[in-house]
Amino acid sequence: MAPAVSVVVVAYDMARELPRTLHTLDPRRQVGVDGGDYEVVLVDNGSPTPVDPDVLARFSGRLELIRLDPAPPSPARAANEGVRAASGDLVGLVVDGARLCSPGLVATARLAAALAPRPVVTAPAWHLGPVPHMRAAEVGYDQAAEDELLATTGWEDDAYELFGVSTFAGSSWRGIFGPMGESSSLFLPPSLWEELGGLDERFDLPGGGLVNHDLYRRATELPAVRLVELLGEGTFHQFHGGAATSRRFGWPEMAAGYEALRGEPYRPPTARPLYLGSVPPAYLPHVERSARLAIDGFPKPS
Repeated sequence: MAPAVSVVVVAYDMARELPRTLHTLDPRRQVGVDGGDYEVVLVDNGSPTPVDPDVLARFSGRLELIRLDPAPPSPARAANEGVRAASGDLVGLVVDGARLCSPGLVATARLAAALAPRPVVTAPAWHLGPVPHMRAAEVGYDQAAEDELLATTGWEDDAYELFGVSTFAGSSWRGIFGPMGESSSLFLPPSLWEELGGLDERFDLPGGGLVNHDLYRRATELPAVRLVELLGEGTFHQFHGGAATSRRFGWPEMAAGYEALRGEPYRPPTARPLYLGSVPPAYLPHVERSARLAIDGFPKPS
């Protein structure tokens, strides 16, 4: 029987991060769904060392591995391959395999998709630690510091605890009630993925540049879609020296690539979302901060 939901995860050289991500997506950790309700399609985008089979064997649900080798430096092709391989009635994309997922992400996305004929479902994004990872060097935050931070939480049993040790990602700096720059967990019916044509593989920078931003904007601009943002759910980026968060490629270079393809500067979508979800206690400070940002008119962080 086909699953109700497919979650596509793209990974490159994430021996440290990927096992944690899969742990949070395991049916033993996702709430409100059974193992047969969803599948995970993992796409290895040409990692120098293939994914450890033991990591895959520990996953208790439906898991398919696709490996591209050789693979382009951008994750766009890998994401498209994963979406094409997905068999669910709803297909979600976690374009970075270093992103831990909250326990109700799959179930709440499934519920949200039933609210409209043409749903675009997303959740805000966080970075583990005290600052967005583009600024990690300023505060001495690295993988060792992150490992110590995670050891102080009970995330392995309840990933909602991660809200207490995370800060909004750069794409979500305006908070819950402001427009997001990109979606790190985008769920669409297969028909809308087909209508979009997937990710634009002309975004060929390592890491993809603004390919994910472009995908999210185009999705929200499809005719008659309804944007639904999940409250109390999200993804949590682990520090791993990615192309964007390590600043190997800065915003000016990525923005220039976007403008060259689209003929205009990138701007976040303006669609106003419908909110759906429950709020765990560790999430409440983010609600408070988000309300203040909205009241103050979303002042840019200093």
